[in-house]
Amino acid sequence: MLNTIKSLGNKDTRSGFGDGILEAARENENIVALTADLAGSMKLNGFIKEFPERFIQCGIAEANMMGIAAGLTIGGKIPFTTTFANFSTGRVYDQIRQSIAYSGKNVKICASHAGLTLGEDGATHQILEDIGMMKMLPGMTVIVPADYTQTKAATKAIANFEGPVYLRFGRPAWPIFTKEEDFVIGKAQILSQGTDVSIFACGHLVWIAVEAARILESKGIHADVINIHTIKPIDVDSVLRSIKKTGCAVTAEEHNIIGGLGDSIAQIAAKHLPIPVEFIGTNDCFGESGTPTQLLLKYGLDANSLAEAAEKAISRKK
Repeated sequence: MLNTIKSLGNKDTRSGFGDGILEAARENENIVALTADLAGSMKLNGFIKEFPERFIQCGIAEANMMGIAAGLTIGGKIPFTTTFANFSTGRVYDQIRQSIAYSGKNVKICASHAGLTLGEDGATHQILEDIGMMKMLPGMTVIVPADYTQTKAATKAIANFEGPVYLRFGRPAWPIFTKEEDFVIGKAQILSQGTDVSIFACGHLVWIAVEAARILESKGIHADVINIHTIKPIDVDSVLRSIKKTGCAVTAEEHNIIGGLGDSIAQIAAKHLPIPVEFIGTNDCFGESGTPTQLLLKYGLDANSLAEAAEKAISRKK
């Protein structure tokens, strides 16, 4: 299956969001876009041109934006809030908890520029805690798509999904390798099948996982590569099917290993089938300035590091 996974070119996932919300808005007149002075960065120009009356510029007032979005749902609107992931979560956690999650408001919190691959903007903007923050909120769905196409598909899917959603994506151009029809909220995407180790990844690290699986394959090691694009609700059945087959796992995410995808996989394993698990992600630290490639390499989120972690997990099997 690895031979069939090929890049169709590079494009940023935030453009997938911009194209997705425009298509969704054409189908549903209740969709409204809000931004906190970042319309261009969030790729909303097409939406604004076509639906200016359904766009709200909130200015640099993210907390107010969340309150406006919550209010709009009462009138039947489907608000999509847009800003950087750091400002979508850390700056407004109280408003999300109290005004959106607590009452189950149908707000779509769309967050770009997440993780280390934000690059040169540095630690103040490279939030690495947001998945954990959002998945702990009762009733919050958390989605981290892998590429442009999947981000577009996810954006359209959440428009038809009832309830609060956190959609996380990024800034850099990244390989495109999925199909829109393969995305289903809450259903993991199986990219390759093997019997030696399970690799669970989300976001930009899914492509890194594919590259790592190719490295392992050259050594005669065959990996399950599974795209856990929906962190919550997580596809427990797919996780269990894989780890029952392989007996060990590696998780890969552009996020702190505390509180993210790795914690979710480890919790499933601890409850149902204890196995060795290795974690690829940032290790309880902040980021720094650099290119996306430099930072992924420095913090051990590259394909070689992932492959090494897989071999370590295999060595720990009883």
